[in-house]
Amino acid sequence: MKPVAYLAGEAPVRLWGLGGRERLRRVLGKLGIEVLDDGAAPPQQRSVLCLRADYLFDERVIAALVDAPGVALRASDDGPLVALHAPVGGATRAQAVLTGQQPPDGYVVELPTTLTTAYQKKLRKVSTPYVLHVTPAEQTDLERRLFGTAYKGVTDFITKWWWPAPARAATGFCARRGITPNQVTLTGLALTVAAGLAFWGGWWLPGLVCAWLMTFLDTVDGKLARVTVKSTRFGDILDHGIDLIHPPFWYAAWALGLPEGSVPTQTLIWVIVAAYIGGRLAEGGFQGFCARFSLFVWRPFDSYNRLITARRNPNLLMLTLCALVGQPALGLWLVAGWTVLSTLLLWVRVAQGIVARQRGPLVSWLEQVGREIPTGSRAVRWFAS
Repeated sequence: MKPVAYLAGEAPVRLWGLGGRERLRRVLGKLGIEVLDDGAAPPQQRSVLCLRADYLFDERVIAALVDAPGVALRASDDGPLVALHAPVGGATRAQAVLTGQQPPDGYVVELPTTLTTAYQKKLRKVSTPYVLHVTPAEQTDLERRLFGTAYKGVTDFITKWWWPAPARAATGFCARRGITPNQVTLTGLALTVAAGLAFWGGWWLPGLVCAWLMTFLDTVDGKLARVTVKSTRFGDILDHGIDLIHPPFWYAAWALGLPEGSVPTQTLIWVIVAAYIGGRLAEGGFQGFCARFSLFVWRPFDSYNRLITARRNPNLLMLTLCALVGQPALGLWLVAGWTVLSTLLLWVRVAQGIVARQRGPLVSWLEQVGREIPTGSRAVRWFAS
């Protein structure tokens, strides 16, 4: 049976448009945890979470605390107690932690770094778990921390290095004006269709403007959902569905927009689409036959490969450069060649993974980093935060 939760206090400033209590309510709601009103009696036979709302909790820490009755949490070695998970029947004494008292006897005191791992499987990155005091002076740094935590570690080089600064500004604009992640995603869908139609008509530059705006918003919607804790099942399916389906349609539209006879249109479309599907199948095959994590976090080589592999953004850059010099057909040839080569490499890695799996379970290099947090390695600097 899941615990219930009490919240105490309130943050003095709003982070990404959310007060401390509302942020905790949303995070706990995602975990199926009911938040009780102040003074309400806890239900019988339920354990109780107590959390201070004037602190910013890494979501991993809260999720770990939910599964750890009998644990009290300090923000740091010499910091105050900020949360506690009271076993059944211990709610009254447990609330003492929220007034700064010591936890009752028998509790294990943990830190964020001892309660949960630094490895974030979903975001393919390593970052130190945290619980931080919310103050007006720290508002900007805390918002930056939240945004950085929401960003993927292993992705293409455009998303990783070109988009963060403008995406943070756009995310702030949306959060302050109440624009939802789903509204951003739907705007991206409209731009996806507009780009495809423009490519089909041979209007390269207008189509590329729409395409790049779409790729940018594809970064913004996910970050907005995470920093405002406002994701929905519909939005998640829509976002990932668009990402998965639209690239081959763009390439086909680009081929159809070229002057007749400039490329073997049907052949090139089939080559690109088949190679694209083959690449996606290789990623799925690795998770099906080798390990339960992404191929791109198996070894540092695979994470480097993800920077440039034939996904939408690197391919779109090739199309853009060739269109700007008046060679749109060359751009499509480059996309076709790079997609085929990338897919062949992915299948080689799958085969190597199958062989390696015979010697024992595979472990992601980022998970290993998350256990030890080594420093100095170029791969760690690039992908682990």
